[in-house]
Amino acid sequence: MVIPNDIKDSSLAEQGVKRIEWAERDMLVLRKIRERFDTEKPLAGIKVAACLHVTSETANLVRTIKAGGAEVRLCASNPLSTQDDVAAALVHNYGISTFAIRSEDTDTYYNHIESCLEFDPSITHDDGADLVTTLHQKYADTKAKNIWASMEETTTGVIRLKALEKDGRLLFPVFSINDAKTKHLFDNRYGTGQSSIDGIIRATNRLLAGSIFVVAGYGWCGRGVAKRAKGMGAQVSVTEVNPVKALEARMDGFEVMTMFEAAKIGDFFITATGDINVIRVEHFELMKDGVIVCNTGHFNVELDISGLEKTAIEIKRDSRPLVDQYIMPTGKSVFVLAQGRLVNLAMAEGHPAAVMDMSFALQALTAEFVVKKKGDFLHKVHNVPESIDKWVAEIKLETMGVTIDILTDEQREYLASWTLGT
Repeated sequence: MVIPNDIKDSSLAEQGVKRIEWAERDMLVLRKIRERFDTEKPLAGIKVAACLHVTSETANLVRTIKAGGAEVRLCASNPLSTQDDVAAALVHNYGISTFAIRSEDTDTYYNHIESCLEFDPSITHDDGADLVTTLHQKYADTKAKNIWASMEETTTGVIRLKALEKDGRLLFPVFSINDAKTKHLFDNRYGTGQSSIDGIIRATNRLLAGSIFVVAGYGWCGRGVAKRAKGMGAQVSVTEVNPVKALEARMDGFEVMTMFEAAKIGDFFITATGDINVIRVEHFELMKDGVIVCNTGHFNVELDISGLEKTAIEIKRDSRPLVDQYIMPTGKSVFVLAQGRLVNLAMAEGHPAAVMDMSFALQALTAEFVVKKKGDFLHKVHNVPESIDKWVAEIKLETMGVTIDILTDEQREYLASWTLGT
């Protein structure tokens, strides 16, 4: 059988299998789910479309969904995050339709989304909500009506979907994987923190120790980056627009200041906000010569790249791979990593498999939950059931060889008495 696909190079498949198997060693929760799915087939007959980063960790998720009996199509959720060897292995070794090519242009990117929707899925998995947005913009009266529910992986996507819900325009239920505790407390904080620092170091080979490292945004992703940078010996400053998060950053031991203040002193800048134009031309103009600027938010909108391009008197592309040098009118140089796209996947390999194990376990189990409860959900953004969140945490601890205390009957009754107000 010919498997529909659009990938870079089929000859890369053997290396892709090795990469997928390496990641699987640290994805023991997902493996446990896949073994059960392979026996029970809870997704039998379901068509699933996934728009996710095409990495070795994602490969293990779509393998699990297929093991559950579903027909799966996968496309990339970012043009620079695809691992071409993984895409080749998914097609040729695991029989999963994959549409993803690293550095694909915008037209190809959206054509791949169309290819994922072509077979009329009932369930979708999204990272950034591009697939769901396409359904709303182009297929509101057709394909969108066939969707039972969607799962959204990341903060930026949830923001977009909650805006649709607020306007009364959300066409089907969505489950926010990102808001589950075993996702954002670990994936966002430890995964983004480690992989973003990894990407910056791979891209630049610059020393972080002794530098001034500026983090824009102190959500779970931002605080993860800040703590990892501090651990590398950097002096970390945080910029924020939320007074509570700013206060938290200060009490966690970080300097808190405006971007205008930070622009004058920083050696490294990274944005993690999900908002647009966080670092603008007026900030770039104040920066030191040789400053490193990057983004770890989902979309390439947090840095005003177009404004920087208009201001610079010269642009040198690929000073190092995916490192662009912008020479300002003052003669100072600003180096931008990965064209302002998410640095952890464009310059490194993304989150370690051990944290994606929990996030993707949530994705698989929530898909199963949707199939069991088909038709029982309002068209809104839902939380992942607490029972799923708890199970993932319990099994993750088990795979780590960790045991915890269990409440005694006396303790349980005592807590219940407080709950009941007695």
